[in-house]
Formats: sequence, structure tokens, C-alpha cells
Amino acid sequence: MKFFVDTADIAAIQDLASTGLLDGVTTNPSLIAQTGRDFIEVVKEIAELVDGPVSAEVTALTADKMIEEGRYLASLASNIAVKVPLTMDGLKACRALRDGGAMVNVTLCFSSNQALLAAKAGASFISPFLGRLDDVGEDGIALIEDIRQIYDNFGFETEILAASIRSPLHVRDAALAGADVATVPPKVLNQLIHHPLTDKGLDAFLKDWEATGQSILKGK
Repeated sequence: MKFFVDTADIAAIQDLASTGLLDGVTTNPSLIAQTGRDFIEVVKEIAELVDGPVSAEVTALTADKMIEEGRYLASLASNIAVKVPLTMDGLKACRALRDGGAMVNVTLCFSSNQALLAAKAGASFISPFLGRLDDVGEDGIALIEDIRQIYDNFGFETEILAASIRSPLHVRDAALAGADVATVPPKVLNQLIHHPLTDKGLDAFLKDWEATGQSILKGK
């Protein structure tokens, strides 16, 4: 499964990119607004930091304006994925942008029927929102499973991008359900590596090593 980070924090993106684990970035107008910086400048800077897709979202509501904004965003860098909402106008924009060669991430997906329509419109990515579904008593992971089966049934190439992820358990369950990508906040991505037994084992190894009085680099 690919890992995208869901943030517009440049420092966090740089730190995670240095691990080699980062496959892309997702942003939205709210995340970029939190930086207090110019929207376009932030998008361009992020696109320079990572090789993989960087989702940048349109703010228009009509298809014509979405297409206009999307084409401009796609022109900023070759790895920009234009993010459009899962509305009829968004699907029209998706088809037009894909026909023009742009990557498109169709966002705010909450049903398998919506995901089916997005795939038929040529979406590069579909973004089902797990956490928001869980918040209203629905099963976000079950939605991933349904989308996976539908896409496999008909050979759709649209990648399932699990979004609104709140915890490491969401990441594990999304991977088991067949998501192609998980986009996670930096905090959650960093939490994936932690386990108390790893910390305990490392502490024991270091104490034993310290007792020997040796140094691996001694004499270098």
C-alpha cells in the first residue's frame, strides 16, 4: 500500500520524505489556509519536495470553473493531481481533465455507488472518507471492501485512496480491505512505527551493550 501524507506543513513533508516511505501528498484548501501562505506557492513547493502525486483541490462549484482551475493547477507541476468533489459537476470536470492528461482525485466519497461513478468518469484516485463515516455510525472499512470488489469486478484502474484516517488501526484495516493508498496526517504516520515491545527490546540491547564498554567505531 502507498502512503500519502495529508498536510500542507512543509517541514513535516520534508521530514517524512527523508524516510523514503512517502509516496505522495494530499492537501485541501483548509490545510493550506492553516499555513497562512499563498495557496499556489505552497502547492508548487510541495510538488518540488516529492516525486509522487500531490493533490491540490479546486474551489469552484461549476464544471466549467472546476475545469479552468484544474487545468491551471495541473500546469504547476507534472505530479499535480487535481482534486474535485464527488458531485455531477465534479464528475464532468474529472472527465474533461482526464481527457486532457491530468491526474484527478475525486474526493468526498461516502458510498460505493459514488465510487463506481467516479471510476466511470476516469478518476485516477477515489477518496472514501473513513473517519467521517465512522462519526455518523457507518462502517468506513466496509465501504473500502465494497469499492475494492466493484473495481475488481469490472477492471477499473482507479486507485482507492483511503482518507479521513484517524488512527493506526484505520491504516491496518484499510490495507486489509484492499485500499491502494492511505493518506494520513503526519502524527498518525509517525505512530505506525511505534510499539512498546520494540522500545523495551531496544532499551535492553543498549543496556547490555553499554555494560561491555565497547564502541563499534573505536579505532576508526
